[in-house]
Amino acid sequence: MTPQTPAAPGLSRRGLLLGTAAALAAGPLTATAARAAAAVTAGAADGRTPKVLLIGLDGTMLNRVKDAGAPNLTALMAGGLTAASSLYANPMAGTLSGPGWSTVATGVWPDKHNVKDNNFTAPNLAAYPDFLTRAETARPALATYVVASWAPIATTVCSGTVDTRIATPSAEYDAGTTSRAVARLRDENPDVVFVHLDNVDNAGHSSGSAGQAYLTAIRGVDAQVGQIVAAVRGRATYAQEDWLIMVTADHGHTPTGGHGGSTWEERQTFVIANGSAFPAGSVRHDVRMVDIAPTALAHLGIVVDPAWNLDGTPIPALLPDEFDALRPQLTGRVDETGIPAGVLGFTHTPPAGWSIDNSAMGTGGVSEWRGWSFTTDEFWTRAERDQNRELNVRSRNVFAVADSDEWADRTFKGGYDTTLVSPEYPVAGRTTVPVAFTTFYRPEGAQTARVLAVWDGGTPVEVKSFTGDTNGRQRLDLAVPAGASRLRLRFRYTGSNNWYWVLDGVRVG
Repeated sequence: MTPQTPAAPGLSRRGLLLGTAAALAAGPLTATAARAAAAVTAGAADGRTPKVLLIGLDGTMLNRVKDAGAPNLTALMAGGLTAASSLYANPMAGTLSGPGWSTVATGVWPDKHNVKDNNFTAPNLAAYPDFLTRAETARPALATYVVASWAPIATTVCSGTVDTRIATPSAEYDAGTTSRAVARLRDENPDVVFVHLDNVDNAGHSSGSAGQAYLTAIRGVDAQVGQIVAAVRGRATYAQEDWLIMVTADHGHTPTGGHGGSTWEERQTFVIANGSAFPAGSVRHDVRMVDIAPTALAHLGIVVDPAWNLDGTPIPALLPDEFDALRPQLTGRVDETGIPAGVLGFTHTPPAGWSIDNSAMGTGGVSEWRGWSFTTDEFWTRAERDQNRELNVRSRNVFAVADSDEWADRTFKGGYDTTLVSPEYPVAGRTTVPVAFTTFYRPEGAQTARVLAVWDGGTPVEVKSFTGDTNGRQRLDLAVPAGASRLRLRFRYTGSNNWYWVLDGVRVG
């Protein structure tokens, strides 16, 4: 559809038309993308037309939604997926609306889209456009629509390629945003709709997330969500349509009010996904806010091109790794004092087939981090704030960490020397074998992080070492020695009161 963006009341056409993103070439259909497309376009296979509704609830915390007894959001959760999640903090970006909604819309973290705060000083949104723009570029006939109570979502985060972008006048606020969304869904035929509601954030600033006013605001916005969902389900063509409805938030709030910092409360977000691909009442721990954009695109039947370099994955295509299976056996704190007593979040017991070699490890130190540990974002980041642990956004669910800095917070002797050892993988008959893993590495001093390959039980051979800050997915294509039939990996970290190394999502072959 040819973009025709009418000027919203209170905004000039010049202020709304912000340019058109460059066309994106369609890439190959990878195996993962194929599974995702098949999973989330089940409706299309039975002749129904896939459509997407994303509702953003600014500053809304999932635990307080549950406290508020919000019936419409509760119904969406009961009928689909609920996934609590967490955010970054500075220096990647503040827990603010600019980076939050940019992350939701683009499917990449702030170190790629470069929105660090609410000023949009040097955004990289042309390289990483919003998912509505990607949908329009792939299929121009789609009708795309954005209406937002916070103007920059319409004016900046979403590009001029989107058919209609409306920043609701402040005098109308969420009531105006809701009525416009309801009218569009009821009276016209949109394919992709993004609605942003702001009043919960307003209440959080005024009275804090612990106050009654915050719960009242949640109940108010819940009623508006109910009106919007009713407009979808009341469409005359609803039976011929396959709607994916998602709800999310850009950040949380402190109990006394405010956000932008690194507390656990400020770093809260969530994804509710209700549609044909999501079992009723399901809960996941591996979903991140970057998964919303690719999930929407895959539902529309648009293949997520690896060249886009997205951080997110269509939710049905997310595959748990062996570390995730450890969640039921995670325990509470032992020596740590900053982690709340009720938070379950670490174990030294590896998954089946894995082992930890601490034969060269020093003694003493903080028990939780003596050698490789398996932990969660909540447990690890609450051990010590503002030391960049909050930047470990690309790990999911349970991950492995070697943290000599936290270990050294109690009396210890010797150095920190620990090796995480993988199972053996069959490689007979192959000339190369791919090894992939997610890593977050922060170096200091004499600290080392080395990946070693062991072929058929022989001498470990270094295949990768890290010397600088690294945060992302790694791939190694290892040459298989002639006649080798088995490969084992060793991840060795050494240091002494230095920083840390995180590993997750190890895949071989």
